Amino acid sequence: MPRDQANFTQLLHSNFPIIIVETHDEQRVIDVLHGVIRKSYRHGPLYIWSAISGLQHALEKSSSHWTVEGMEKQASAEDADTSAPEAALRHIKENINSGIVLLPDFHTFLTNPLVVRMVKEIAHDHTRNPVKLVLVSHAVDVPAEIRRLSAHFEISIPDEKKIKRMLAEEIKNWNSANKAGKIKSDRRTVELLIQNLVGLTESDVRRLIHGAIYDDDAITDSDVDAITQAKYRMLSDSSALRFEFDTNDFADVGGFGNLKSWLEIRRPFFTGEARLSAEDIPRGLLLVGIQGCGKSLAAKAVAGAWGVPLLRFDMGALFNKYIGESERNVREALQLAEVLAPCVLWVDEIEKAISGQRDDTGTSSRILGTLLTWMAENTARVFVVATSNDIESLPPELMRKGRVDEIFFVDLPAEEARKAILELHAGKRGLTLSAQDVAALVAATDGFSGAEIEQAVVSACFRAHAQDGPPQRSHVLAEIVQTRPLSVVRRESIDSLRAWARDRTVSVD
Repeated sequence: MPRDQANFTQLLHSNFPIIIVETHDEQRVIDVLHGVIRKSYRHGPLYIWSAISGLQHALEKSSSHWTVEGMEKQASAEDADTSAPEAALRHIKENINSGIVLLPDFHTFLTNPLVVRMVKEIAHDHTRNPVKLVLVSHAVDVPAEIRRLSAHFEISIPDEKKIKRMLAEEIKNWNSANKAGKIKSDRRTVELLIQNLVGLTESDVRRLIHGAIYDDDAITDSDVDAITQAKYRMLSDSSALRFEFDTNDFADVGGFGNLKSWLEIRRPFFTGEARLSAEDIPRGLLLVGIQGCGKSLAAKAVAGAWGVPLLRFDMGALFNKYIGESERNVREALQLAEVLAPCVLWVDEIEKAISGQRDDTGTSSRILGTLLTWMAENTARVFVVATSNDIESLPPELMRKGRVDEIFFVDLPAEEARKAILELHAGKRGLTLSAQDVAALVAATDGFSGAEIEQAVVSACFRAHAQDGPPQRSHVLAEIVQTRPLSVVRRESIDSLRAWARDRTVSVD
């Protein structure tokens, strides 16, 4: 028996009268339920309700396939209209003695006290009338009144072997319809296609495979790219994760010599070119330091240097007014990151999510606990890059070895780093500087962050344009003189941070 059918059968034997399935793949749930009933009729018939057609009795269409279309209305004494949720529940309570009732998109009606009460009464009557209510939707907010009567079931996603079989089926179907032709592809492209489909539901996999094959009768690199982007758009929808399509290469990052060497040593072990056990793969790093010195840019560059996707963990999207929902958001985001592995998980300004550990509800503490447990136990190829501007807000347990591999300190750029940053941004904007110009500007920017140097170049271009001339050294120097860098404005706090980091962290340069 397939895994989903076996797990669902086991759940049917439990005493939970309500089963919650959160998925976008409704058809897959229907297929699983039909498979369960086909294996054993002791669970009773299957009924499917919808707000359009009401309550229906699902019948087998053929000996090998079940579909929604193969259904007939469940007869009753009055053959009543059961399209309204209250009418459907009343019919279930009064006329159905056993079986499985599938209620798609029923979550929208669970705000109605009458609907909740009727669901609860059907559930309480389960020992006398063994009816299982299966609620399936992309998300179900279970009311407190029926939460303890409910169990959650998770539909599995196809692994590489299953996707390979599905691809073979689609190719076979294409060959049957195009006897004179042959799909153009190669083994490398097919393997990449299969790898990039991992993490999607069965329905999504079939739809994307079909589109890849039938758009040009071939499987090409462009199909792989299109599927990759479609995959990340689908998976990051309504999530605390955001897929970043544009990642920087370390060529765009001035300085950071130590960090670049550290990452280069570990790259083959993370990407799988060199073999390590799952427990020993690189886990991540913490970047702490002064604002505007390139922590976020470096986080993006890690993904670009390693050639893996970059996922941004939006900490602001975690918090929900309902107790328990924020922690669930964290768990779902981390599970999604594992599905998308190998990848870099960028947690920007991590202190903002966990600094309020003493809040009244304890949400921040629970989020921290969930995150720390995952960081310690994770064996997927998810490399965490966490950035922080306020080290005093971070708990010590976050910074211990085993959760992150190293703590790097991003200080104000030294002379060589400032030179690289200045030449990089001047080159991007067509600003020609001699060696003497560069030396003078580097000396003038002592104490400037990388962001402040970039802004001085940008402002110089504005000034030159206003004067109807090309940007020159004098324009940049004028902007530098007018700038009060953060190292001056926040001198005390920056000196304190530097003193803390001196013997506790590794410099990125």
